[in-house]
This record gives sequence, structure tokens and C-alpha cells, in this order.
Amino acid sequence: MVEFSHIPVLLDECINNLEIKTNGVYVDGTVGGGGHSGAILKKLGEGGLLIGIDRDAEAIEAAGIELNSVLKGTGSGARFELVHDNYVNMVSICKERGIDAVDGILLDLGVSSHQFDSAERGFSYRFDAPLDMRMDREDRLTAADVVNRYSERELADIIFRYGEERWAKRIAQFIVERRKKSPIETTLELVDVIKAAIPKGARMDGGHPAKRTFQAIRIEVNGELDVLPRVILGAVEMLKPGGIMEIITFHSLEEGIVKKLFKKAENPCECPPEFPVCVCGKKPLGKMTTKHGIVATPEELERNPRAASAKLRVFKRA
Repeated sequence: MVEFSHIPVLLDECINNLEIKTNGVYVDGTVGGGGHSGAILKKLGEGGLLIGIDRDAEAIEAAGIELNSVLKGTGSGARFELVHDNYVNMVSICKERGIDAVDGILLDLGVSSHQFDSAERGFSYRFDAPLDMRMDREDRLTAADVVNRYSERELADIIFRYGEERWAKRIAQFIVERRKKSPIETTLELVDVIKAAIPKGARMDGGHPAKRTFQAIRIEVNGELDVLPRVILGAVEMLKPGGIMEIITFHSLEEGIVKKLFKKAENPCECPPEFPVCVCGKKPLGKMTTKHGIVATPEELERNPRAASAKLRVFKRA
């Protein structure tokens, strides 16, 4: 296995806001290399339990090594269990283990440093590799499938919606024209097409010209934005009174969904605005305790520049 290296972002902020109980039950739905989970585990006692979930089998293996090391160091008697699955199944994963309510939930969305830096995974426009981008290698859809099989209209829509790319239509046109000659099979082949599609003057703004398109294709391959609405409200309902749910986002699309759904949990009433009193019976589930979201400090950004786009939102159950 390639060494799994990932620096957990907003670590102190996550741990401080999680209000960890010694004998509590916690779920890390994106366990990665175990950075956040390890910090949680250090604060748990003999009755404490951590459930770590990840779609990436390499992450599960690395997290197991990290968390076992943490337990040896603390000698606390806390327990952990790792599950190779999608966090969208979080509620059922807990119920299968006889857990109906938990004290805290953490989701660190996006791609880990390890996934970006593992060239063969195809997430990065910096390395030449097969177009893959699957977080779970057992999934069928790959980036190559999206690039070579989707229609021009579908590609333009994905690149515009998920990448917020102003040149989406032109990039889609260039992709379709290029693949007529032969399939686009590698990351650098795709980068060349994107660079050709974006006018030279426009390539000077907003970082690498392929950044937004790669983000869009990755989101499509992994269904990243599809699962969020399906999991957040169910996860909030699984929190014990006073329980905490934390979500770290890395771009405006994720952040917008999280903010909207946390506000929905704050005020789930479906009555028309003109009704003088609520008759639907839906009561507030709690309160979002981070009005504007928490971002990385200058000190953290110096240590880990990839934390620049990270934002933490926290919801506390009533």
C-alpha cells in the first residue's frame, strides 16, 4: 500500500466544537487516514466508541493502523470499528450495530491529500495517469467513462454546474471533437484539451485552467453532491439531545447545500408563510452554531495550504 499521508484540516476547531463525551459514541463518515478520528479517540474512555466510514479501501487500511497506534498510546480502553462503505449509509450502518443514536458526527468532504498525490488514482491534473477519479475503486463509473461517453450537452452541464466553469460549453465541444479521433484516456490528455479550449488570456485567472473541470468530473464520478441531501437530515435526527454534527466543505457548492440543510433542520416547518401558527407539527431539530462557518487560521494555512478553501459548519441537536 502507498503510504497514506493526509493532514487533517481544522483539527483543533473540529475537536473543540464536538464537545466530546468520554463514554460517547461518535461517527467519522470520511475517516481518511484517521487524523480526525485519532484525535476523537484520544478523548474517549472505556465506554467510548468510534465508527469510521470511508469509500476508499486504502483509507480504511491506513486508518486502522493509525487508530490502533492511538489506542496503544492512550490505553483508554475505547473501541473503534472501521467500515468500507459510503457515508450515505451511515444511519443503517449504525442501526446494524444496534446504535440508534450517537453523540457526534463528522464529515470531511472532498478529496484527501493522499488521493490527490497518488498519481495512479487520476484525481490530479499535475500527474499523467489513467482517467479514474473513483474514491471507491469498486464503483463502475470512471472519469474516462464521463469524458468519452457523455454527450456534449451533458458534459457542458456538468462542467458548468459542478465546476462553475464559464468556458464549460467550449470545453465540452473540444472534448467531443478530440475524442472523435481516439478516446481521451489520461489526465494530461484531458488537460491539453481543456487548455486548448480556454482562450490564452483567460487561462491567466483562477489557478490551473483544468482545476474546475477536474472538480466537476470528480463530483460526477463519485456522486458527491447527490448524497449530501440524502444523509444530512437523517444524520441530524440520529443525534442524541445535545449531540453535534460537523461538516467540513471545500467549495461553494458543498457549502451551500450544508448551510441550506442545517437551516432546514433549524426550521423544518412546511406551513405557508401566511399561516399565523404552525400546523404541520414539524419542530426544530436544533441550531447551527457557526453562523458564517469556521475557516483555517493563518498559522494552519502556513502548515497546510490545502486548508485554504476549507470551511467548518456545526449543528447542535436540541
